[in-house]
Amino acid sequence: MPARKMRIELFDGEGNRYTIAFEGQITREKALRLLDLVELLGGMPSETNPGINTASHEFSKNDKVRMIIQKHFPIVWFSSKEVQSAYEQEFKEPISLSTVSTYLARMANKGMLVKTGASNRLKYRMAPSFPQATLKQQIP
Repeated sequence: MPARKMRIELFDGEGNRYTIAFEGQITREKALRLLDLVELLGGMPSETNPGINTASHEFSKNDKVRMIIQKHFPIVWFSSKEVQSAYEQEFKEPISLSTVSTYLARMANKGMLVKTGASNRLKYRMAPSFPQATLKQQIP
């Protein structure tokens, strides 16, 4: 199997750019370790990051859905039902499945998400580049 490359770019609140490059046999565990490092540098919301646990009136539902995706599904495929469940657990407030589906479809249209599957079984994942950090996988 050829060596693969993964590069993560993230920007802090001051506009500084951090680039982390990894080349070799990329496994799920290694990718998750890199994402843990990104989280430590403040590139993605976490449970200790006050941004995701602040009062619910500070963010729109769309913002909250985006935060849930970045926190719970940074590199895996997910369904709208999974996002709905994570949203309701995280924010302790209901959200309809149709609302989640609408937001996911809009994010996919904007290029933030990639989608696959039949209309009644859509799966989504983060697109190769997203605002706070950029994941790029290259095959030589």
